Amino acid sequence: MAAPAVPDFLYGTAWKEGRTAALTGLALRAGFRGIDTANQRRHYVEAGVGEALVAAYRTGIVTRADIFVQTKFTYQRGQDHRLPYDPAAPVATQVAQSMASSLEHLATDRVDSYVLHGPASGRDWTEDDVDAWAAMVRERDIGHTRWLGVSNVSLRHLVQMEATGAERPTFVQNRCYARFGWDRAVRVFCAERAIVYQGFSLLTANPEVVQHPLVGRLAEREKASPAQIVFAFARAVGMLPLTGTSDPYHMAQDLASRALSLSADEVQAIEALAG
Repeated sequence: MAAPAVPDFLYGTAWKEGRTAALTGLALRAGFRGIDTANQRRHYVEAGVGEALVAAYRTGIVTRADIFVQTKFTYQRGQDHRLPYDPAAPVATQVAQSMASSLEHLATDRVDSYVLHGPASGRDWTEDDVDAWAAMVRERDIGHTRWLGVSNVSLRHLVQMEATGAERPTFVQNRCYARFGWDRAVRVFCAERAIVYQGFSLLTANPEVVQHPLVGRLAEREKASPAQIVFAFARAVGMLPLTGTSDPYHMAQDLASRALSLSADEVQAIEALAG
């Protein structure tokens, strides 16, 4: 199977429940070629993503080689009772069981990115994380994923992870708040190490930016929406953005934001909106 390139926009499939397959299918028809999910039934229906992918392959919308598929291993504390692994098993076994389940859900023999869905502790990179990451590296080495990533991490987590001598992730995925500097410290860490920073909740976490007069003026000038300006900004500062919209019109708008260009001064002004 040919490996797809890393796309410039990801479609996030969290919190869609029974509409997961239909909305993922809409996103693929709209032109998204990167799909983000997780084997965490509490917030995702990974099997619904797989259903949409199979339907898209069957109808010729895309081939598997066209699509970047990203899923995640989630610790038990982030799950509900619908676990994709044996809760009594060691973490390394849970990682392997979760991956096997994901491959079945997604009807594929390999995902493109496998992400640790948040470290075991909100503060430190722990022994569980060391074990989980080593198990994820093994999954990569046997061909079940092309790349690895971590999500919901602080700079402290990343520095501690690096200090263990662990293999560097290809991706870091975080919720990105303007009021916390657009996660600048983590973004700088990533940029210095050629790690791709994936930003999610760029709109829902930042209503004060979406509604800001500066963003409104730029949107008016560009004949665009404020959301499109935010996504253009995110791309300009080096983020790979995610959107989880359920609206087909907004799907098309979000993708169209790729054509927008902001000046360096405008990018700096938006970045300065951080509280």
